[in-house]
Amino acid sequence: MAKRARSSEGLDTELADLPPEIRWREWMGRVEAVIFAAPEPVAREILARVVGRDCNLDRIIDAIRDELRGRPYELVAVAGGWQHRTRKGFADAIRAATGLGDQVRPLSQSEALILMCIAYFQPITRGELGRVFGKEISRDVISHLRALGFIAAGPRSQPPARPIPT
Repeated sequence: MAKRARSSEGLDTELADLPPEIRWREWMGRVEAVIFAAPEPVAREILARVVGRDCNLDRIIDAIRDELRGRPYELVAVAGGWQHRTRKGFADAIRAATGLGDQVRPLSQSEALILMCIAYFQPITRGELGRVFGKEISRDVISHLRALGFIAAGPRSQPPARPIPT
């Protein structure tokens, strides 16, 4: 029996004692399982930890993609790695089943900063926010924060040089 090559985690990556077809299927399964379990795109270096030195990862990825043809999900290259994604054609079904389409988009970094500034300096006007950030703050940003229920309209501030009523 051939000596097994073990990774630092004790995983036999070479699978030298298996017939080539079975070894290939095992490598495919490992690569697909790692990608499936990952919450973010998986880089080549990570995938290389679960297959043998002579394994061609590009061929493995292509073989997995071929097997997924006709399935509601696919394997896509994203951000320097690979990730399972649902095919766009199934978006309406997913939204109908989960209600995820009813959710609003998450806050961008700039919206979060504006919200923190509002919380710190409240009450504050959009013009005053613009001076804090050194640029005009869009009405759309304010409406989005209001629609999410993070901020509410307060009393209108007095315009400059407004005469005192007598």
